[in-house]
Amino acid sequence: MVLGWTKHGDGKHLAPGEVVRPDERLSWPRMVGFGAQHVIAMFGATFVFPLVMGLDPNVAVMMSGVATILFLLIVKGKVPSYLGTSASFVGGVLAIRAAYGGDTAGADAIVTGAILVAGFVLALAGLAVHFLGVQIIHRVFPPVVTGAVVMLIGFGLAYVVADVYWPQDHWVALITMLVTFLVIVLFKGFVGRIGVLVGLVAGFVLSWVLDKAAGPVTSVLPGANLRDAAGASCPAEGTYCVATAFPHDRVNFDSVASAPWFGVPNFHAPDFKTSAVLLVLPAVIALIAENIGHVKAVGEMTGTDVDPYVGRAVVADGVGTMVASAVGGSPTTTYAENIGVMAATKVYSTAAYYIAAIIAILFGLCPKFGALVAATPGGVLGGVTVILYGMIGLLGAKIWIENRVDFSDPVNMVPIGAGIILAIGPVSHFIGGDFTLEGIALGTIVVLGGYHLLRAIAGRPARPVGSEAG
Repeated sequence: MVLGWTKHGDGKHLAPGEVVRPDERLSWPRMVGFGAQHVIAMFGATFVFPLVMGLDPNVAVMMSGVATILFLLIVKGKVPSYLGTSASFVGGVLAIRAAYGGDTAGADAIVTGAILVAGFVLALAGLAVHFLGVQIIHRVFPPVVTGAVVMLIGFGLAYVVADVYWPQDHWVALITMLVTFLVIVLFKGFVGRIGVLVGLVAGFVLSWVLDKAAGPVTSVLPGANLRDAAGASCPAEGTYCVATAFPHDRVNFDSVASAPWFGVPNFHAPDFKTSAVLLVLPAVIALIAENIGHVKAVGEMTGTDVDPYVGRAVVADGVGTMVASAVGGSPTTTYAENIGVMAATKVYSTAAYYIAAIIAILFGLCPKFGALVAATPGGVLGGVTVILYGMIGLLGAKIWIENRVDFSDPVNMVPIGAGIILAIGPVSHFIGGDFTLEGIALGTIVVLGGYHLLRAIAGRPARPVGSEAG
């Protein structure tokens, strides 16, 4: 059932051991409350990652609502899920910006064009899964490869924290990180699940207080105070024109004051560059793994067989990413944060997700909110992203552990280790013309190609999922 839900019991209470299934609902006032919880759960990461990628958070939040509705329609309401902003594209997006002019309108268009193509590839992969079965994915991307790609996507972003965010205000970054640590660990319930959002808000408030009490901070802001080798002002950041340190406030509310309360977000059309597309394609592997894991988790929690909808879920995520990026939004993915809300409440109704999606769309129609999010200081982002990137990387190790990958086998160890180092470097490999493979893209190619090449040379077929050899 896509739309229309059966009332569960009296619509007010759940007996011990009962759950509200995807095609059921409680009373509508209660469903609005559950929908609001899903908005809060997805909110932190959904607007943090657009900030990190240099995309408009208003557009990202709004289009996450649109993508969620599309997802629910494509899976016929069988798989409850919220599609928030994907972290898997951050490394590729930053590489694209480095190659195409940084934080400019032209680079924005190239970024979203590359993401749109990646969404198309993801949708094609979903069709393959739907018609050929999920085992086709396991053969091409066994756990040893999937875990490595997830790991290098996370750890391959370490240089962003070290070179871009942390130096902008290292003490605020450190305190933000510590506050986030404490919230995530000390609060076991809902507050703990939004620990990143709480840490970000705390860092934002701390930055504002420091501006008032201690005055400006002196540091480098990307794209600001550009100087050439002689110390003279220059117009565009590049090899001979770099951002240099200068005193500035940590928080600037000028854009917030000038932004209207209601209005259409700043949409923009995509632009397509082959070299840019190749930089974000590795993220497709991570998104496939995330979607498969999400569907299986929903099946386990609800006690229903939703495996036939794995392909549809992957297609839906791809379509959501395409639609969002077509107007300047961020790539999407299913959100583990919202699985946590479902697990805590035992309410798996897709009605809550439709409500959450509508709330997100309304948020996107408030430019003042977007300007406030965009005013987040770089030091605060440093304290938050050091945790987020590390957690993404360790999810790759979790995949290895759960599938008992055997690293005493050199076919597993050699290409995986090499690919991860290439991504973390990040190492650049010049191909020809204006085309260079580097970082996450280069690491993924080495992991995927190297694994299958060595497996073929060794004359060993890939082991099934869950085997000791990975």
